[in-house]
Parts: sequence; C-alpha cells; structure tokens
Amino acid sequence: MSDPGGQLEAAILALLARRAPQATICPSEAARAVAGDDGDWRARMPAARDAAARLADAGEIRVLQGGATVDVRTARGPVRLGREPRED
Repeated sequence: MSDPGGQLEAAILALLARRAPQATICPSEAARAVAGDDGDWRARMPAARDAAARLADAGEIRVLQGGATVDVRTARGPVRLGREPRED
C-alpha cells in the first residue's frame, strides 16, 4: 500500500510535534492515525516504514533501534521514530 499525498509522512511529523522533543513514536502510531478507527493499520505498516525512510533521508527524523540510529530499510524488528536533533 503506497502513501498517496504523503499522509503517513504528515502523520509522523504531526505525532512527533505533539511530543516532547526527545520523545519517540512507533511507526504503527502513524499507520493507525491514517487508517482511522475502522481501517486496517497493519496493511499500512510497509508504507509507514517507507515514509519514515523518506523523512530520515531528508534529515527530518531519525530511526532508532535499541537507542542507535539505523536504516529503517534494513532494520529488522521494531523501530522508533524521533526528531532529528537541531542545533540552535
């Protein structure tokens, strides 16, 4: 299932914006947000990971597994998404 219109990317960014700067989310949270109450969020998980990869490539977020930054395309198992630290 693709992500037409970047809905999953927008959901990832919106969910992170509502959290503390150091907080992370699970890609399933974005999949659930896009699927809605009656939708099949599990079918959206590959697209959610793809959206996370695009955002990570753009430097918008980082993908973590066990506290270390990983490439979501090759990571196996659960990952977390967090904001990319900004230097102010």
